[in-house]
Amino acid sequence: QVQLAESGGGLVQDGDSLRLSCTASGRSASRGSMAWFRQAPGKERDFVASIPRNGDTTYYADSVKGRFTISRDNTKNAVFLQMNSLKPGDTAVYYCASSLTIYYDGHLASQESSYYYWGQGTQVTVSS
Repeated sequence: QVQLAESGGGLVQDGDSLRLSCTASGRSASRGSMAWFRQAPGKERDFVASIPRNGDTTYYADSVKGRFTISRDNTKNAVFLQMNSLKPGDTAVYYCASSLTIYYDGHLASQESSYYYWGQGTQVTVSS
């Protein structure tokens, strides 16, 4: 059983930065691809970014490309999301997700159904 725990959320102002962290515990905790998704109030959960185990490529939603950076540290079973130039539209609960499969297909990497393990989420609020 894999458990994911996010941290680093908070209340920031337009243009600020935040770094989210997600630590995985359990057997095969960081065996496959890991990703970040987010869910704004009243909206469906959306893909943000994904990274395969060896970190040799990354995938991003168009809305965050150039502002967010996903990275991982397999020695710590952790994945990170550096968020720069935050906007009020980035306000959401951010979820960490983990898969036992390594995705090198951008479409598959961006699908909720590709990930089996999920964290509880961390709130990010960006004020204008």
